[in-house]
Amino acid sequence: MQHLPMTIDPLHASEDRLRRRARQYIENRQLVAAQATLETLLERVTHDAVARMQLSDVLLERGQLRASTRELLAVMSGLPDDAALLTELARRLCIRGETIAARVCLEHPSIAHESSASLLAVQAHLRWMLNEIPAALVLLERAMAAGVDTPDEHYLHAMLLQFSGQMEAAGAVLDTCLRRWPTFSGAAMARARLRRQTAGSNHIDFLRAQLGRIPVNSHVAADNLVRAEFEHALFKELDDLGQYGEAWSALERSNAIMHALNPYDAAGEAAVTDAIIRQPLAGPAVSTQLPESGGPIPIFIVGMPRSGSTLLDRMLSNHSQVVSAGEINELLRQLQWLADVPDGGVQRRLELINRSRDIDFKELGARYLRETQWRAQGRGYYINKLPTNFPFVDIIHRALPHAPILHMVREPMDVCFSNLKAMFGNTSAYSYDLASLAHYHGQYVRLMRHWRATLPSAVLDVSYAALVRQPEKVMHEVLAYCRLDLEEDCLHPERNTAPVATPSSAQVREAIHSRGLGEWQHYAAQLEALRLALA
Repeated sequence: MQHLPMTIDPLHASEDRLRRRARQYIENRQLVAAQATLETLLERVTHDAVARMQLSDVLLERGQLRASTRELLAVMSGLPDDAALLTELARRLCIRGETIAARVCLEHPSIAHESSASLLAVQAHLRWMLNEIPAALVLLERAMAAGVDTPDEHYLHAMLLQFSGQMEAAGAVLDTCLRRWPTFSGAAMARARLRRQTAGSNHIDFLRAQLGRIPVNSHVAADNLVRAEFEHALFKELDDLGQYGEAWSALERSNAIMHALNPYDAAGEAAVTDAIIRQPLAGPAVSTQLPESGGPIPIFIVGMPRSGSTLLDRMLSNHSQVVSAGEINELLRQLQWLADVPDGGVQRRLELINRSRDIDFKELGARYLRETQWRAQGRGYYINKLPTNFPFVDIIHRALPHAPILHMVREPMDVCFSNLKAMFGNTSAYSYDLASLAHYHGQYVRLMRHWRATLPSAVLDVSYAALVRQPEKVMHEVLAYCRLDLEEDCLHPERNTAPVATPSSAQVREAIHSRGLGEWQHYAAQLEALRLALA
């Protein structure tokens, strides 16, 4: 039997060549050539979702945030019926601050019926990125039932259980994790933080045994991070037991490693603060009345990390008209989009500050509301409790003049010590060294003094010490500032059953207490240099 020769469609062959060429350019970091090749391909195949996502990634790496986002949104006009592609598209949209579009992808029918264990796990991580903790927990448990079995997924499972208030279940998951993977440092640290350790129930022998197995001064950064996390877990448990000398030694070893892995750029931080203070002050874009679009009103809680913002958030969100959206980074993401400056180091932060003079603040406010109001869940107010929004007080005031801004104020030694012992991972480089910590706190103080002097009515200072000592008086002032009446539940954060995703998620489920005041004094001798620097 004679076989007919196969015919090859020249157009398809040409498109395949363009795809291969684009991949090669991307692998070789030839971004300009990759962009041109992908643009040529998309002129021929408009609805190629993979090519559009690749082009978006290339544009982002070239510093073109708005163009990058535009390519992703173009895919939304003809969503592929492919769960894997939709998941990848949702991930990119989350990173670029397009939460509405990301949720559209994640709620697509082809994803709703997805049974692939690996894709379910990725979707759980995306819901976690969106701070949708209950949805993330459901997806992750489906993924694990379908066969996902990695240390990282078990760790996320424990964290989601903890954030949901299921402390015993979280502890059981972490115990199992460490039996199977005893050098899993993240799980050891999470288990130490889950509760207050006692003389009769702790893991100190286990932690010391694992530290004996981990290389010291390794040339591999990952080994050093593992060692730092075990040392931090040891500090936490020794501190709970009141063994302060040994605890400080463990904290010092942990922070020395983290400081080496994440050096603090003091000059860069000072330059950013200087640039913000030099910036011409932005007055309100519109009146302080509600925006024309109406809808839920955002409340911002700002300040130093570990200043008590989670406690204030839990008290305020126990009001019948208020919900917490958690620590969401939408303000910065929308500002970056308006200024067309992607995330990056000091130079990009300085460029963002410079370009923010010329943005449309009314549009910034509208974009922020559009991307966040869904988080209010039918309530009249929703809280963004990301403390590190404090450099953006004037921008919030101009873009969202109707939004209350609450500044959590904590005694300098208390807040700095709380940062020093927080272990934020490979972020917050300032927190691993006494001199760096004092310097960063100094920049924060400079900025808040600047806002008080130039925008005296834009921010309400809330004292952490007063909040825990006189909660009714302080909450009355806070709620009046937010145009709300005091409700009894606001004085009982332990009754708040909503998920909370912060390092202090275990402690803030307790009734109000003052144990956090003066904790640094257990280490007064070791912290004397910090005290002098702050003074």
